[in-house]
Amino acid sequence: MSTPAVATSDKFEIGGRAFTSRLIIGTGKYRTFEEMKAAHRASGAEMVTVAVRRVPLDRSSESFLDHLDPSLAILPNTAGCYTAEEAIRTARLAREALGTDLIKLEVIGDQTTLFPDNEQTLEAARVLAREGFVVLPYFTDDLIMAKKLLDAGCPAVMPLAAPIGSGMGVQNPANLRIMRELGMRSLLCMPIEGRSGSLHYRTRGVHDLQSHGSQADCWRALPVLW
Repeated sequence: MSTPAVATSDKFEIGGRAFTSRLIIGTGKYRTFEEMKAAHRASGAEMVTVAVRRVPLDRSSESFLDHLDPSLAILPNTAGCYTAEEAIRTARLAREALGTDLIKLEVIGDQTTLFPDNEQTLEAARVLAREGFVVLPYFTDDLIMAKKLLDAGCPAVMPLAAPIGSGMGVQNPANLRIMRELGMRSLLCMPIEGRSGSLHYRTRGVHDLQSHGSQADCWRALPVLW
């Protein structure tokens, strides 16, 4: 039986809701629904990501949506979208079906690396923010793009820390550190999954950030578990 993790007492807020856990956990790649639920309990996470395009939102068939702990906040994402138009349409569908204004905005620019298309992401972010979404955009760690996304109305940005599946850990701590020093609220995208290498690289990346500031400041960068 899994043992729930103990959450930190330091809180942060997204979209008007306060969280104590600094981890966002995913719903993909589990072998069974029971395994997913056990992982969620053990993580202590309070928010879970949902790939909107990969689940039957009409509940026409059984999916992980039927097995989520109702206490978890759902963070829909637009994974699989390659244009701003696709992402906007997917976000609207998610809000209608899941009853949340939260959206992890992903607009992919390259099918092989899954690197984001920053320009299309910014275009979609502007539209969705105007429509009242709480937009958390996934983008490469470009400082100017981070500023533009925040100016567009995003409450925080989600810079990619390393190529997906690389197991390389944080590749550009300097940019992430500058974002923090400039007061940019960032949630650090550090994918953890079977093909991504050992957890050592993820924790090492967080340690690298900690070594350049206080622990409280470091955890403004949020590891994301996909």
